[in-house]
Amino acid sequence: MTIYSDSERVNIGTCEGITIAGFARVTVGYAGQISFEYFAPGRHSAQTARFSRLAKLGWRASTSLEDSIRLACQAFLYETK
Repeated sequence: MTIYSDSERVNIGTCEGITIAGFARVTVGYAGQISFEYFAPGRHSAQTARFSRLAKLGWRASTSLEDSIRLACQAFLYETK
């Protein structure tokens, strides 16, 4: 897929999920214990974006979610120096 001109939004991603704890480990390298209050009022269950429209267009991610997060963090740190 090279061009998309439809007015509908398309989620772009890897079809992978990551937990908040996993995100903390990837972004800042945190290796300690992370605990959560699973039954907190108003807590939402895990949700992932739908990528079916993107898949129908033939697009596939070439970088894993964890690698993408690491690259984004590195770029941010580089740009904010």
